[in-house]
This record gives sequence, structure tokens and C-alpha cells, in this order.
Amino acid sequence: MRNLLRNFAVVVLAGALAGAVLVVSGCEGEVRYYDADHNDYHRWNHGEVVYYNNWEHETHRDHVDFAKRDDGEKKEYFTWRHNQH
Repeated sequence: MRNLLRNFAVVVLAGALAGAVLVVSGCEGEVRYYDADHNDYHRWNHGEVVYYNNWEHETHRDHVDFAKRDDGEKKEYFTWRHNQH
């Protein structure tokens, strides 16, 4: 009986650790957008979101997820973004 409980505890612990690894690694998906005019990719991470929010504020736009913007607005953002450096 003691061995059964010990084995069960090991299985539960292994399952909990495996679940934590799967949850953490599942959140690391990288989203990139291709900028055809500048021939580069933009990684959509915290830094890019800050620039995007600044662009929306400076151009007096309502907040819309970048993925839902039309191609013309995405092009405007990428041009603005490249002029920030």
C-alpha cells in the first residue's frame, strides 16, 4: 500500500510539472508581421505594442488591434515606425 501511494504521488507530481511546462511554453508563440515596403519583419512584443499605442495616440486613432487594421493603415504604421529611429 505504501508503494502504491508513493508511485501515485510521483505520477501526480510529474503530471503537475509537465502541465506547468506546457502552459508556459504555449504562451511563447511569436507573432511577426512582414513589412513589404521595408523588407523586414516586426516581432509583436511589448516594445512594439508601446510604439503602436504611441502611433495611435499621435495620429488620433481609436485603438484597434493591429491584426484588424486594413493594409493601408498597417503600411502607415510601418512607415511611421521606421521613421522613429
